[in-house]
Amino acid sequence: MDELHEKKQILDNYLKELGSIVVAFSSGVDSTFLLKCAHDVLGDHAIAVTARSCSFPVRELNEAVAFCKSEGIEQIIVDSEELAIEGFRENPKNRCYLCKHELFTKIRNIAEDRRIPYIAEGSNTDDEGDYRPGLLAVAELKVKSPLREAGLSKADIRALSREMNLPTWDKQSFACLASRFVYGETITEEKLSMVDRAEQRLLDLGFHQVRVRIHGNIARVEIDRSEFPKIIQPEIAEPFEQYLHELGFLYVTLDLHGYQTGSMNKTL
Repeated sequence: MDELHEKKQILDNYLKELGSIVVAFSSGVDSTFLLKCAHDVLGDHAIAVTARSCSFPVRELNEAVAFCKSEGIEQIIVDSEELAIEGFRENPKNRCYLCKHELFTKIRNIAEDRRIPYIAEGSNTDDEGDYRPGLLAVAELKVKSPLREAGLSKADIRALSREMNLPTWDKQSFACLASRFVYGETITEEKLSMVDRAEQRLLDLGFHQVRVRIHGNIARVEIDRSEFPKIIQPEIAEPFEQYLHELGFLYVTLDLHGYQTGSMNKTL
């Protein structure tokens, strides 16, 4: 834990030097930890901005609002409708860049109106090893990445979050629903809703880390391998399969590799 606490001190010192920031807050593990640390160090000089869109489940938005209220953190909610961004619906390889550029531009406008010099986002060192076009937008718009600056990994953040009694310390990892689509497959509000409702059903059934990837009319379900015995039980599998058929999926498959981040990047 000494090494973790040293990284935490580096983070606190970095935030203190910034003096005043707007944190892009999604209620995920990383951004919750970052926002909490920023507010602890900077008080009212740290505010949160949360995006509301069809690719962001209502449960996540509600959790973001509840956290800010419980911590006494000022929060601004902005509408960020990705489907209105030129080219986004076609789901190109740089989709995440298009989305992040639009979102961080809106956040920067808020920061400038409030005369806050910096905006920050919650990527960690683990994000440096995968295809992350959104980080290009972070660099272009000079968005700060305090967790990466402090050398914090996802495991580090979870451990520190647990020590700080943050409710997100063991929360499942989440990425926007658009990441469930094969590159080149058209993204629609209807399909986003199908994915959202399918994943919500898995969460309601007690599965922890879930993804429902969409391949045309096929749903490819990713869960932790440790939970395979549970999902194949007839009393769970059959009603779940029927529910996904009702949503509009023709076929329902289980990925034998189990849950993995960025699995759609294998096609690149």
